[in-house]
This record gives sequence, C-alpha cells and structure tokens, in this order.
Amino acid sequence: MRALFFTMGLLAIGICHAQTATTASGLDPKQFKQVYEDKPVELYTLTNQNGMEACVTNFGARLVSLMVPNREGTLQDVVTGYDNINSYTRFKGGTFGATVGRYANRISHGRFVLDGATYELPVRMRRATDGRPHVLHGELSGFHDHVWSAIQPDAQTVVLSYLSLDGDGGFPGTLRLTVTYHLNDENALHITYYATTDRPTVLNLTNHSYFNLTKLGTTVADQWLQVNSQTYTVNDSDVIPTGEFASVAGTPLDLRKLTQIGESRFNDNWVLDAAGDLTKEVARAVSKTSGIVMQVYTTEPGLQVYSGIGPMRGGKQGINYPAQGAFCLETQHYPDSPNRPEFPSTVLRPDKPYHSETIYKFLVEK
Repeated sequence: MRALFFTMGLLAIGICHAQTATTASGLDPKQFKQVYEDKPVELYTLTNQNGMEACVTNFGARLVSLMVPNREGTLQDVVTGYDNINSYTRFKGGTFGATVGRYANRISHGRFVLDGATYELPVRMRRATDGRPHVLHGELSGFHDHVWSAIQPDAQTVVLSYLSLDGDGGFPGTLRLTVTYHLNDENALHITYYATTDRPTVLNLTNHSYFNLTKLGTTVADQWLQVNSQTYTVNDSDVIPTGEFASVAGTPLDLRKLTQIGESRFNDNWVLDAAGDLTKEVARAVSKTSGIVMQVYTTEPGLQVYSGIGPMRGGKQGINYPAQGAFCLETQHYPDSPNRPEFPSTVLRPDKPYHSETIYKFLVEK
C-alpha cells in the first residue's frame, strides 16, 4: 500500500531531482532531460543492496532498464527500450516498459455502456471484421504517451502521478492516479497502482515491459514459460474475447508446466488460478542460458502473454530487436471486460479506490 502514503499532494509536488551519473545499464540521464508537453522529463534510478538496478522515466511512467544478476554473478539488462527520450516520444503509441491505460488491452468497436450511457472512444484504424476498428491501450490518449509527475522518496522507490481529466480519450470521470515502483532487497520489482475517480468509469492498468532473459537482441525461442492457469478467454479473429472460457488442456496455450517458447507466437489472455492472491506465483519465465528466473505475482485476475514484438531498430546500446525478440507478461483484467458482464468488473466508482499490485521477482538457477 506504499502508493497510498504518497497519493495526497503528489500533483503539487512535481519532480524531484534525478540521478546524474551514468547508470549500470549504460544509460545517460542527460539523454532523458527534455521538456515535453510543457513538462520536464527525467530518468530515475533505483538500486537495492544487492546492486540490482531499475531505471524509470516519467514519460509514460515506464521502466527503461532492469539490471538483474545472472548465473555468472554479473548484472544484465532484461527489458527492451531506448537510451534517449527522443526515441520514445518519436514513436507515438509505443509501449516499451510503459504504464498502459486507461484501459489496457482491447475494447471492442471502441465503445461500451456504463450505467445506461454509451461511450464512444476515438480509435486508430485497427482491423475489425465488421469494419469498425477496436481501441487498444487507450490509443492516442493513453497514459504511455504523457508526462507524469514524479518524486523519489528513497533510493529504492519512485512514485509517479497523473491527472486524467473527465472525457480524456472518451472515458468518463476525472482520474487521479499513482504508480509506485519499489525495488526491494529480495530482487523483486514491486509495482503498485492506486487511483480514484469523481464519477463512474472503467479502468484497467498494466505494465507493458518486454522481457528477454537471455540477451537483448536475440530471440526468446530458447526461453521457457509457465502460467498457472487452467483456462483462457477464447478470441475471435480480431483478438477480441467471444465470452467463452476454454480449457488449456491439449492446446498450445497449456503452459501449466515449463514449456519452451520456440516458435510460438502468443497474444492471449490466461485466467489465473491464483486470482487476487499476491502470495502465489502466477507465472514463471526461465533462461537456461543465463540462469535468470523471473517469477510473477499479482492481484489481477488475468495475464496477457504477448510475444509478437519486432523487428525494431535502434534500441539501447544500438541493439536491434529481432522478431520474437522479447515477450510481455501483462497482469491485468480480461480484454473487453466493459462489454462482457460475465467477466470480472473493471468499473471504478468514487466510493471505492482502485488498487492493484504486481511483483516481478528474479532468482538465479545454477
């Protein structure tokens, strides 16, 4: 609940100073200093007592780098991204490492009904079988394309805040949001989301980091995934849930045991067995090459696994990311929940704040 302690007054506090030395991941914070949307952008560096490092920018409240120990005892970066703010702002809509909202994933046909009122959302031209495009990740009004306020209370924590006004992106309600990144001494990156609204709205947040546990610039075909889930939400041809729940048994989505990614291209939502229980592991990723193991814990009911990245040029350290060069493990509510009353609700009302937590914990397999 760390975010609760910083919610009040964050918008007035603004940005504190960020580190100026070159980071362990090779990032130069000066390359992130810029005024965008009349607001200052910075890079914030978090470190724990083990030397692990996370770098976060307040543009999109995004994770830029994450240095974790491998089998050899050295630190390596496990998330894709860019080494300067210009690359992030140039690619409008890019979600590398970002906090995604107001609604992560898809809302079918860019519309939903809430308390009898129909809301139409501005959308890009995305494929739809009946000619009307769908909305994805908040589209051009998404949180990933805007500058947040930030404060760094200690070396292991940064708290970011954003004010989304009533009508932003077609969504109702003025939303006050904080996202806290905390790097603890157990080598876990803990992300806490907290939000309030002044009128009923829908909200679904996630972190959209792309991971590669072997080596950035290689494919993830050699890596292994496990998702503790018995069922998934069935999609139509536009990757919109049909409302049907199906068993993973006998399908390529059966990841109940560690399974090598190989040539699999995932873009699916798993229904988590341990929905809402932050103490139980919901997913695991392993590189047997580097020895890095990533465990995932969350209060969210679903996990979107995506491995369709790339190819992308001009990443950090000049690395080009190939097709299938990373995977996402996006903890969230199910896609298109506002149009599916049978799904867990994403409705946020003034009398009950939004609170969600996700942990990415790193171990070493000898």
